Amino acid sequence: MAEGGPPFSLGVESIEGLDALVRALRAEEDGKQLRKDLAKNMREALKPGAQQAKSSIMAMASTGIMATAPALRSSIARKIRPEVKLGGRWSGARVKAFKTKNIRNFPNAPKRTNRASGWRHPVWGNRENWVTQHGKIEWFDRAFQGREGIYRAAAEQAMEDMARRIASRAG
Repeated sequence: MAEGGPPFSLGVESIEGLDALVRALRAEEDGKQLRKDLAKNMREALKPGAQQAKSSIMAMASTGIMATAPALRSSIARKIRPEVKLGGRWSGARVKAFKTKNIRNFPNAPKRTNRASGWRHPVWGNRENWVTQHGKIEWFDRAFQGREGIYRAAAEQAMEDMARRIASRAG
């Protein structure tokens, strides 16, 4: 799923009616606060998915060779969080695994540990020999398998609640 491009995420982008809801929020006098509330509620709807992805990466086997290096699995888990954007280039909600900057010079760790082909790196202490290492294949994707509809419905419910809140003001 995340093999192709930069955003390493699973999301409910292009929910029908989200753009219309965002336009209605802008038209309201306190639209900024309403947008914040909508974004917060949509993030809350996706938190169980983010937690499932964090649990999945923490279950990846570890050799524990480099005890002094930053822990890779927990560093990746800290970078998994729900993200909501309303308006702009895209509107939607998604769970995203952000890059792990400054962790073993391995910023693409979430993406690389997820893919079947793994990643290559030099053997510790020997710059001439390289090895291919494999993580837990599709740990991110499998965390959401079969649950996409649940998260989509929860995000749509947050939108519906906000639409009702706006409609109740009108009369």
